[in-house]
Amino acid sequence: MELILEGIVEAFRLLFGGDADVYQIMLRSLWVSGLALLVASLIGLPLGVTLGLSEFRGRHLTVATVNAGMGVPPVVVGLLVSLLLSRNGMFGFLRLLYTNWAMVVAQVLIALPLVTGLSLAAVQQLDPGFRLQIVALGAGRLQAFWLLLKEIWVTLLAAVMAAFGGIISEVGAVMMVGGNIRGQTQVLTTGVVEETRAGRFPTAIALSIILLLLVFAASLAMTIVQQRGRRHA
Repeated sequence: MELILEGIVEAFRLLFGGDADVYQIMLRSLWVSGLALLVASLIGLPLGVTLGLSEFRGRHLTVATVNAGMGVPPVVVGLLVSLLLSRNGMFGFLRLLYTNWAMVVAQVLIALPLVTGLSLAAVQQLDPGFRLQIVALGAGRLQAFWLLLKEIWVTLLAAVMAAFGGIISEVGAVMMVGGNIRGQTQVLTTGVVEETRAGRFPTAIALSIILLLLVFAASLAMTIVQQRGRRHA
């Protein structure tokens, strides 16, 4: 108990004491996960909605692949990205391994199936009669697509929230592709691992508390937007 209290005190000291290293790690965590979430959402939301509305040959296999991707261990994603970005890998010429961009790539691959799969599930929850009604009213393909998005956007935001929580708290993949280089690629999760290994438990607890506060703040902001949208709907 004394160790936990010491960690809480350390967290306040690091947050409000102007510790430059901690602020740098926080901003790096938010930048990497925020950019990855943006890319995954821009691809995954339209893809999930399209899969939910479309019928084509091989759809079941495609949906099964998306659902399987939601359960792939992040460490496997980290291994795949490491192999692709290594010196002898397919994209080794880009020299991205052990950089922030490598962590973004890994987190995009982790978040994309989550956003796509949950968006697909949201579309499948829609009453089929609602789609028929839109078509009967003369809506074009793009207009119908937009109206359906407006109908389920609250649920889609929940998909984005789930993806954000999954990637900002991820440690295995970002450590493999980022290298956990202090001052360059270290993020909050890998910082917790390093401090724990070094036996600096108060600092590890402090970084964990800061990570939890960031996740809670981001989730609170998205929940407020979600609930306002729900009331408006």
